[in-house]
Amino acid sequence: MNYITTTDLRTKSSQLVASLQSGMEISLIHRSKIVGVIKPVQKSAKPLTQEGINDLTKLARKLNLPKISYKEREKIYRKHLMEKYGKSLS
Repeated sequence: MNYITTTDLRTKSSQLVASLQSGMEISLIHRSKIVGVIKPVQKSAKPLTQEGINDLTKLARKLNLPKISYKEREKIYRKHLMEKYGKSLS
């Protein structure tokens, strides 16, 4: 199945799904013109494993960023809002 018309979308949906699962790209035709291409979704990245978590932890330690409490974070954010929007913010 290389193409499908807009009227065939309802009747040939099972064939469309099968074609997409096999990795084919299908052209969508409307009134004798190609209006788009239907492509299968690309495979997502591998899920995060324990080794990946350990690597991220090592990288975070290497950056040695300062620890900020929620109160300090809120204070910095409020200051940023005041500089950007002024006092009229409620």
